[in-house]
Amino acid sequence: MANDNTRPHKAYLTFEEAVEVWPRYWNGEYQHLIAADYGVNPGRVNEVVKERKHIGSREVAMKRYGRAA
Repeated sequence: MANDNTRPHKAYLTFEEAVEVWPRYWNGEYQHLIAADYGVNPGRVNEVVKERKHIGSREVAMKRYGRAA
């Protein structure tokens, strides 16, 4: 069966993409849906929200999107 997704799969999120993950996560969006939009495994999103990767992306997102700590 052919894959209908137009976004290619990749191995990791960039720091900028990690910043973009935060407001979606804060709004209650499921990690696997966020991951699908970026073409990554859901584990990559989990690494961001558990702050194992892209340390500092949460603080940048809080400043950019006006969320209090």
